[in-house]
Amino acid sequence: MTSSVFDLERLLFTPATPNHDAIPLIYAFPNEYTVGITSLGYQVVWATLAMREDLQVSRLFTDIREQLPRHPELLGFSMSWELDYVNIFNLLESLEIPLRANSRNRNHPLIFGGGPVLTANPEPYAEFFDIILLGDGENLLGDFIDTYKKIRNADRETQLKTLSQVPGIYIPSLYVIEYVEPDGEIKSINPIAAEIPPIIQKQTYRGNTLSTSTVVTEKAAWENIYMVEVVRSCPEMCRFCLASYLTLPFRTASLETSLIPGIERGLTVTNRLGLLGASVTQHPEFTELLDYISQPKYDDVRLSLASVRTNTVTVKLAQTLAKRDTRSLTIAVESGSEKVRKIVNKKLENDEIIQAAINAKAGGLSSLKLYGMVGIPGEEAEDLDATVKMMQTVKKAAPGLRLTLGCSTFVPKSHTPFQWFGVNKQAEKRLQLLQKQLKPQGIEFRPESYNWSIIQALLSRGDRRLSLLLELTRDFGDSLGSYKRAFKQLKGQIPDLDFYVHSNWSTEKILPWNHLQGPLPQSTLIKHLAEATNLELNHK
Repeated sequence: MTSSVFDLERLLFTPATPNHDAIPLIYAFPNEYTVGITSLGYQVVWATLAMREDLQVSRLFTDIREQLPRHPELLGFSMSWELDYVNIFNLLESLEIPLRANSRNRNHPLIFGGGPVLTANPEPYAEFFDIILLGDGENLLGDFIDTYKKIRNADRETQLKTLSQVPGIYIPSLYVIEYVEPDGEIKSINPIAAEIPPIIQKQTYRGNTLSTSTVVTEKAAWENIYMVEVVRSCPEMCRFCLASYLTLPFRTASLETSLIPGIERGLTVTNRLGLLGASVTQHPEFTELLDYISQPKYDDVRLSLASVRTNTVTVKLAQTLAKRDTRSLTIAVESGSEKVRKIVNKKLENDEIIQAAINAKAGGLSSLKLYGMVGIPGEEAEDLDATVKMMQTVKKAAPGLRLTLGCSTFVPKSHTPFQWFGVNKQAEKRLQLLQKQLKPQGIEFRPESYNWSIIQALLSRGDRRLSLLLELTRDFGDSLGSYKRAFKQLKGQIPDLDFYVHSNWSTEKILPWNHLQGPLPQSTLIKHLAEATNLELNHK
């Protein structure tokens, strides 16, 4: 791909002309251009930086780059997928920058990172970053750059110590982790000096103007799409869900001052509109938003919607989507078992799932995708039978509607009430069982790779010792076999795979992210966990 792809971009912001002593900054996405430019988070941060006169910003992807400065002072990565760490290593090496923060000196740029992966649990990657930004970029980015400007000419140690005072900025090298044994539990996490904050608080933007695309291009993975963030977080609070717990509170974009002006701006350059959010149909004015998009002047607009809440699938919604070139809708049901749904706090009845299918078909949609999960704590064999039965009932209720069940394995996530549970070793068998029972019924079953779930769990619950493992697996390749091989090689130096992935942890245990405070205190998460455990026991 040549740099002419940048010429195909239609910008929805005006980049500033950098002033003569602007800070040279590289902002990277550790994947290919088509993937990176489709990330709304990456787009918004890039535009925010590029609109500042005091920065000279160049973009970097794995396959393409803008003209890079010879001596960048800052190099940032937006990380939205765990396994992209391999690409971060490759990009650092291509720029002749040491992988580990403690091997860098004042001739190297400060390496900073942000995005969902690093905000959730940065510890497996902590040794590779000088600076990690925790939380929403809206206020954090400005505070970071403004503080850096004041210490631009100071030595590296002063720079890092000063930046550590900014709320939401985490400097991993300023914290010492002690272990009971090299391959045992964490004993303590402490700052190296009294002036370093012992707890770093994730930053939350509380405004009602949410993000919209800053660039539209045919080279994006979703060609020519203009994205609008309708809501942030989710009010449902399913107990395993990072998208809900980590990003609380639930915030909605103002219809009059954010959504409508945003949509109008985007539809001047494209006719493809994507509405984003963990639960878009729960926007209090979602009906009015649909009415607005349904105007005749937008008849040629193609509309895509992120996952919607099951009981908000009305015939009107389906009709609007069908008319706007959308054939399918996605709803998350988690399980066909009411017991399992109660354990995870999914407020949903089977009747609502059936009604959603009937409404989708009546409104002219041709397919419905349901998302489920196996291995949820408390799940038993009869709960899988309930899922099969539910899918059969939905198929009967809406004949002719193409049904798909996408299914993943439960993976524990930091800052959620289920962070203390391990991955169920029976999950792979359970995915195979569902496949066997649903296929003959003419229901498409799409399981997510169980091996990938194991790697995901490892990275979502990992601590700093995994840095050794990540450097090794990079040479072995990113299959589960490579990770097992690396664990074997590091025996005695780090805990085994089981410790991170499958074991249930005690709520007394010091977690790798104990010094990183999410939206809810640990005591609240433990309370939510107790509610789930009581439900599980009551069903036995």
